[in-house]
Amino acid sequence: MPSAPLPRSLRIGYGLGSFCAGTFSTVPGLLLLYYMTNSLGVPAGLAGLAVFLPKAWDLVVNPYVGRWSDRTVSRRPWLLGGAVVLPPAFAMTFAGSPVSGAPAALYIGVWFLLAATAFALFEVPYKAMPAEMTDDYHEQSALLTWRMGFLGVAILLAGGLAPALVNIEGGEPTVAGYRLMGLVIAVVLLVAMVATFFGTAKAPRIERAETEHVGLRAQLAAARGNRPFMLLLALSAAQMLAIGVMLAGSPYFASYILEDTAAITTLFLALIGPMVVMMPVWVRVSRKFDKRGGMLVASLLFMVGGVALSFTRTFGEAYAHGCVMLMGVGFAGLQLLQFSMLADTLIYDELRSGKRRAGVFTGLWTATETVMMAFGALLLGWILDAAGFVSSEPDEPVSQPASAIDAIVVGGALAPALLVSIAIACTLKYDLSAETLNALRRARDVVTA
Repeated sequence: MPSAPLPRSLRIGYGLGSFCAGTFSTVPGLLLLYYMTNSLGVPAGLAGLAVFLPKAWDLVVNPYVGRWSDRTVSRRPWLLGGAVVLPPAFAMTFAGSPVSGAPAALYIGVWFLLAATAFALFEVPYKAMPAEMTDDYHEQSALLTWRMGFLGVAILLAGGLAPALVNIEGGEPTVAGYRLMGLVIAVVLLVAMVATFFGTAKAPRIERAETEHVGLRAQLAAARGNRPFMLLLALSAAQMLAIGVMLAGSPYFASYILEDTAAITTLFLALIGPMVVMMPVWVRVSRKFDKRGGMLVASLLFMVGGVALSFTRTFGEAYAHGCVMLMGVGFAGLQLLQFSMLADTLIYDELRSGKRRAGVFTGLWTATETVMMAFGALLLGWILDAAGFVSSEPDEPVSQPASAIDAIVVGGALAPALLVSIAIACTLKYDLSAETLNALRRARDVVTA
């Protein structure tokens, strides 16, 4: 039988965790590459590595966190563990560096590695919790609507507040501005993580199958055997890479295409603002056309907006904001639907296997998601390096070659659109539906009767 509706207080308590996920996923992706290339004099390709490698570590640590959290009675203590380490590590990442150039990349990379590890302690168990709160197909979407609503607000606030703090003195961002931003965002992370720990204290816990105590390799093999999960993982990877490239490219797009460093805030608001108001709309779309159909519509909107954005130099700043807003409407659907579909694939696995291993799946998911976001910064760094982009420090401004300006358009607009087309191809092959899950439940009930 479907689970009872979850109380609003629990939905809010769980949703608050999105302030951690949204903030930590957004701010480094938006500012860290630009911080290193334009404030610390780090070459673009090396700066991209400093962003990417700590997140690549997620491929190792996240599955282990998922496996270990599967073995605990409650996943909530893991949330608190992440809260102890992530805020101070994040603050130190943007606190400045005693060195500049290539050594600064190593210094920043070490702090960012510690922050990424702490984020895994929180985020992997957090993503596994919905599948253990409710079995109902549409209640999953309702719960995740709250999560994604909070996520939209968190990304909106973090993406608007962080650049504003960095530019608090006006003009080109300074190291002091980045340091202030790091401290403020660290406080936001701490409050959100602790609030989620206490806000989920009364969460129901559906009795699941016995946790599978097998080796990590066997559990990853199980993930590969879950076809809907692997297709969803592939389409999510393409989406996250697209967003990673776009976010990393936003400061460059504002500075060199729009020639207005403050425009990074308004561009970001145009992308994320629709997430706050469009979530209920996408829930209705998913009910009418199923989640797969909704995902296709959202992807097409994002792709069309990205292609149109590449013509900004012809049509101007207002046009650019309109294109980004169209991408934001699609992005809202991408975010809601992929996480709702993820919960479905976790239930699908348990109904088929009779084993509790959601943490392994969410560990692999979170690792892939964060790695692809970070790879977006690395990819952009490679593109800028190949195009001859010149890194600098605030007191030594430089002029960029025309090839570098063209590369910024590619990274900020065309590359994200192309990558989402890959996600569309994966979505067309995804076929898990409510009917499939209900048939598996009926078969399980017959066996256990």
